Parts: sequence; structure tokens; C-alpha cells
Amino acid sequence: MAIGSGLGAQLGVAAEVTYGTYVAPTTFIEFTSQSLALKKTTATSSGIAAGRLMALSSRRVVTQREVSGSIAAEVATRGMGLFLQALMGTSVTPVQQAATTAYLQNHVLADTWGKSLSIQAGVPQTTGTVTDKSFVGCKIISAEFSCEVGGMLTMTLEIDGKDVSEAQPLAVASYVAAAPFNFSQMGLKTGAFGAEAALDGVRKVSMKFERPQAVDRFYANSSATKAQPILNELSKVTVSIEQDYVSTTIDDLHTSDAPTSLIWEFIGAEIAPTYNESIKFKLPAVRVDDTPPTVDGPNVVRTTYNLTALYDGTNPVSIQYMSTDSTL
Repeated sequence: MAIGSGLGAQLGVAAEVTYGTYVAPTTFIEFTSQSLALKKTTATSSGIAAGRLMALSSRRVVTQREVSGSIAAEVATRGMGLFLQALMGTSVTPVQQAATTAYLQNHVLADTWGKSLSIQAGVPQTTGTVTDKSFVGCKIISAEFSCEVGGMLTMTLEIDGKDVSEAQPLAVASYVAAAPFNFSQMGLKTGAFGAEAALDGVRKVSMKFERPQAVDRFYANSSATKAQPILNELSKVTVSIEQDYVSTTIDDLHTSDAPTSLIWEFIGAEIAPTYNESIKFKLPAVRVDDTPPTVDGPNVVRTTYNLTALYDGTNPVSIQYMSTDSTL
């Protein structure tokens, strides 16, 4: 019997082989909130029948079913690979580093076709009974990562899904030992690609990946559910940097509109000599949109710069994840 509140909730995920076909969870994450839910479109007949004053219940039909919502979680040192793969689109196999227990995942921005997830949520009733909600055909439409002074590295994933079932057996949740990445491990570097240097005075960084997709592919012969979404716009990666005005590095880039490479990284505990738990967001070319520093009063001058990532023509945007996970 589970605790009859959110304390008894669980969230498991697995990569799908076929879009919208359920796969039992292989990984369970510790999450802070989730709002995945079925959205249904209904139609009720407006036909007139002699003497009837209300629409007839038996003449209401469901014409579309889909899933939407979000998942919020702290980014941990293990168990993030399936989400990163679904976001970025590359088929990734962790690569063992030398003869150690460290494995590197290199998630490069690519087409997300075929990268869908089954996500099973366990939602506790007050009685302690946990309701299974198994969401299938889940595609990540956007993801925002953020960390600030004194905080954890967090992520919020926006999900589009095909359908939900409450008929699957609720998997028994199991969790690997992992720690969240946090501000004490955070570094931000800018400069020429491959020769980036640490940027001082940074207090907060947020990075958002948007993978726009056609999520309205409802066709005949599909029993009211959608076909797999397809990328239908250019992907967009934006960055927000809150910084005390300790140098003119970003300010000068705003003035000149010159590009710079940006690496946002978190370096955790050592797995083996020269290999640490880590996550690195690598943007080979970003340009500063706004906002240059201004003086609002006697306090330390502080500003929030907004940047946009672009393709430098050679090097792709990527997320590198080092952990002890030998599989996603």
C-alpha cells in the first residue's frame, strides 16, 4: 500500500521501438512535478427529435485523443540519457572511457523522428491505491534547463503524446544511486571554439531547447489518435545569463554582434582518474541579443543577457553526459 499523497507517486520511462506502442519502464526518475494528462475532443449531436429538450448522451462521441503536459525534475548524475536522446534526436550508445566504469553519452542535435517514449506515471489515490497512467508516443517538444546561486540544475520538459492507458500493470519502481548537479559544480565558458575560457560573475544560467513539431497529424483510419509528429520548423536554442558586471566580455559581444562559443558545464564527483560525472551543454556559436548593463541605483551593477544559438557551419550543438550508466 502506497502513501495516499504525492509522496507515493512514481514516474518511469522507456524508449519505444514503434511510436505509440507501450514499452514497460526501464528507468525511474525522481521528479518534482508532472502534469501529463489526456486531452480529448468530443462532439455532441445537435439533431432535433420531437419533444427532446437536451442533447442525447448516447450521441456524444470522442473524435480525438492526445496527451500533453510537462515533467519537472532535478538533473541527476545518472538516469538522464533517455530524456536527452528524445530531446536531441541522436541514437546514442554510451561509450566506455578506457577500462573504467565511466561512460560518455554524446547527444548531438538531430532529427527526432523515431525518438518517442513510453512514460508511466503512478498517481496515488488517498486510499493508498496507485493508479497507473501509461502515456505512449511521448515526444519532447521543448526542454528548459536552469541553475542559479545556491540551487540545483533543474529541467522542465514539455511533452506531446499520442494516448494513455490505465490497463498496464504498474511497474515496481527502482532507483539508482545518484545526486543532482548543483551550483557549486557549475561553470560557464565563452571564446573561440575549442579554446573557451571561464566567464566570471555568473549567477544564473537558463538554456531552452525548442524542437517544434507538427503535433496535429490526425488522419482517417487512426481511431482518433495522431500519427508521429514531424519536425516542422528550425530548432531554437536560447540562453539567459545573469551576471554581475565584472568584465565587458558579454557586453562587448552585444555591441559587436560577434559570435562566441559557449560551454555550460557541471563537473561532479570522480568516477575514475580523469573522468568525472558531468553534463556539458556545447553551443559552438551564440550571439547576444540584449540587454547591456545599466545602472539602477547604488547596488552592484547586474544584468541578464539573452543569447541565441546559431549553427557555425561545422560544429553541431550537443549535450555530453558522463556517468556510470552503461546503457540509456
